Amino acid sequence: MIYLDYQATTPLAPEARDAMLRWLDGADGMGFGNPHSPHRMGRQAKAAVELARERVAALLPPGGQVIFTGNACEALNLAMRGSAGARKPGIAFSAIEHAAVYETAEVLGNATRLAVDANGVTNPADGLPEDTGLVAVMAVNNEIGTVQPVRGWLERARAAGALMLCDAVQGAGKQVLPDCDMIAISAHKIHGPKGIGALWLRDGIELDPQVTGGLQEGVRSGTLSPALCAGFGAAAQLAVERMEEDAAHVEALWRRAREIFSEWTLNGSANARWHGNLNVRKDGVDVARLMSDCRDVMFSAGSACASGSGKPSHVLKAIGLSEAEAKSSIRLGFGRYTTLEEVERGAMALDKAAKEQWA
Repeated sequence: MIYLDYQATTPLAPEARDAMLRWLDGADGMGFGNPHSPHRMGRQAKAAVELARERVAALLPPGGQVIFTGNACEALNLAMRGSAGARKPGIAFSAIEHAAVYETAEVLGNATRLAVDANGVTNPADGLPEDTGLVAVMAVNNEIGTVQPVRGWLERARAAGALMLCDAVQGAGKQVLPDCDMIAISAHKIHGPKGIGALWLRDGIELDPQVTGGLQEGVRSGTLSPALCAGFGAAAQLAVERMEEDAAHVEALWRRAREIFSEWTLNGSANARWHGNLNVRKDGVDVARLMSDCRDVMFSAGSACASGSGKPSHVLKAIGLSEAEAKSSIRLGFGRYTTLEEVERGAMALDKAAKEQWA
């Protein structure tokens, strides 16, 4: 099989797996301790958690704290719901945000969508409504890979007296993240384990807990898994160390993939984009048939969260695509462990199968 779906999830780094095994069992049988217990095993587990916290923090701006969560969706919900009582009611978010942001904003009310242009990029010059208390703009879009001008929106938020939230799930480990008020990230998008994410909270920002009953993370309840934390920490450390190397590798894969899909139309900007994301379309392509014909190539017809819904992508609609154009689009994602041969074989198979639909 050829895996080209890095936006959905990434392969677990060997270093992350090794870091986790010590805290799943361990040669001395001491690795399963509760990090919130005061005895020796608990203190050892807590030390592993705090080391992981330091390593994850290295991905993020200085002057804040890392709060471990079950995933990035929880982190975004904690940020949005937990800050509601300490800010103006309005929430402004880009039209291409993940469902964890836009659905939460709609539930909280007073929500305003910030438009994107045909390239899938927002414009901070568009301004904000007067009652805006929270601005949410993602670093890198999960469907079309566009890089958003988060720093420009941060300036707008500051001027409006609003908090700035950034969904950096697709940007962490790929770019230096801006000094927002709150940043959400996920371990399994940077070659860490599934089941753990983090919310970075700038010093001085206070949130109301959304789950009570322990508050082990100060504002978040639940026993932490030392194994998941350790895997997250190892993956984060590796992402920091390999950021330039990974980017250079991805750039080579992007150039080759673009050559193979030269007859397809690119969705989103070619330049303001993370090049590990290739979202393209070809008029008349039956994507469901394409998936059936190319079962050994793992790719996506949209974001992983929306796959199988039968609904056209809200991101592709936001950049002006018709329903037919959106439904004839595919997304390929590649990264650190993708080989050039895999990109060539996978892309050629997809291109060939699409052409055969008209044979």
